[in-house]
Amino acid sequence: MHRATLPATARPVLLVIAHGSRDPRHAETVHALVRAVRSLRPGLRVETGFLDFNAPTVSGVLERLAAEGVRDVVALPLLLTRAFHAKADIPAVLRAAPARLRIRQAAVLGPSPLLLTALEQRLHEAGLTPADKSSTGVVLASAGSSDPEAIAVIAEIAREWRLTGWCAVRPAFASASLPRTQDVVRELRDVPGVRRVAVAPYVLAPGFLPDRIARGADEADVLADVLGPAPSVARLLVRRYEEAYVRADSPVAPLARIPALA
Repeated sequence: MHRATLPATARPVLLVIAHGSRDPRHAETVHALVRAVRSLRPGLRVETGFLDFNAPTVSGVLERLAAEGVRDVVALPLLLTRAFHAKADIPAVLRAAPARLRIRQAAVLGPSPLLLTALEQRLHEAGLTPADKSSTGVVLASAGSSDPEAIAVIAEIAREWRLTGWCAVRPAFASASLPRTQDVVRELRDVPGVRRVAVAPYVLAPGFLPDRIARGADEADVLADVLGPAPSVARLLVRRYEEAYVRADSPVAPLARIPALA
């Protein structure tokens, strides 16, 4: 039988891996997103584990699953780019999991048109309408990274999003990279055709860096909320799970040899 035809109860457990934060809003938002995923796939078992600060830990969840007799797990990084956590931290934790578990690491969430949908939704909730797009400059504000690949991805997302009708879209970063949100807000004021400036946080949950983005948006006209449990984000988690789940029919490869999906 092809794996995709198995009943939900026979499918791998989905383990959503979040970074974690001392800010309680972070875990609250992650749990809200996981609840949204469960509502989309009621028969699918979905667990949550955190790399730091919050419980349960990823290793703790994996040990519990193994003790319960679970065999197959899809580990889904709750990350928007393939930076250090996706390339190093998470694979290291998964390699240390109980040997009885067969684990596939799913792709990170971004880039994806579904994330652009979520960004647009948050901007509309903040007061913008489709008619405002052609006269609005948008700051695509991400957490930032020292990984050049991740920075290049954010810049490409900004270019692609601009083509959907916004007057201008420019990237900004809360840490590790430049420019900062407040600097791009000021730059966009001088772009011909821009009548208002909006800041769209390209982050999943509240915390230290999203708060820095919000402070950098003081001079903007519109500040959108974080992506959080937006419906399109929940759909994207399901998609990444299914992409990992329906990979080649061959036996599960060792974790370190499973390529990340684009």
